[in-house]
Amino acid sequence: MKKYIIQSVRLTAVLLVLLCVIYPLFIMLIGRFTKGEGGGEKIMKDGKVVGYAAIGQSFTKPEYFWSRPSAVDYKADGSGGSNKGPSNPEYLKQVADRIDTVLKYNPTVKRADIPADLVTASGSGLDPNISEQAAKIQISRIATIRKLDESKLKDLIAKNTEKPFLGLFGPSKINVLKLNVALDELGK
Repeated sequence: MKKYIIQSVRLTAVLLVLLCVIYPLFIMLIGRFTKGEGGGEKIMKDGKVVGYAAIGQSFTKPEYFWSRPSAVDYKADGSGGSNKGPSNPEYLKQVADRIDTVLKYNPTVKRADIPADLVTASGSGLDPNISEQAAKIQISRIATIRKLDESKLKDLIAKNTEKPFLGLFGPSKINVLKLNVALDELGK
């Protein structure tokens, strides 16, 4: 019995050092010597950092493409979902209110054409991406406000669309922060 206890303690100590010290240091070193130096991909505008590519931000001004809603108010230190199920009355009201807001600011859009990612939060609450459809239904609003030709916005969306990994895994997506920085550059 004593033999097994000693073996268990040794194994636990080895695994603690390996998994809690050596592995995290190894991953940190990989991050430091790769693109971005392990600090995330910084998005720059006019020489200043305006955000990070992997963390969603709130965009609610009508002249910008809107982000996916966040259950944690875009606070990166507390990512998470709302934990409200699809039959929760409070959640359903929240989604209905978001749909009404999308319809109010995008009068050319039909309720059935609103993609889920414009009215529901992601599991982390920090999703920086929207679908192509979510970007496309906002074109009319932004073109009108910014007095731009819709074809320019369609081209901008196409240039900022990330295709699925290896053409197979996951949907196409658009980073909203990158898209809005490019949108501001388009207006200059």
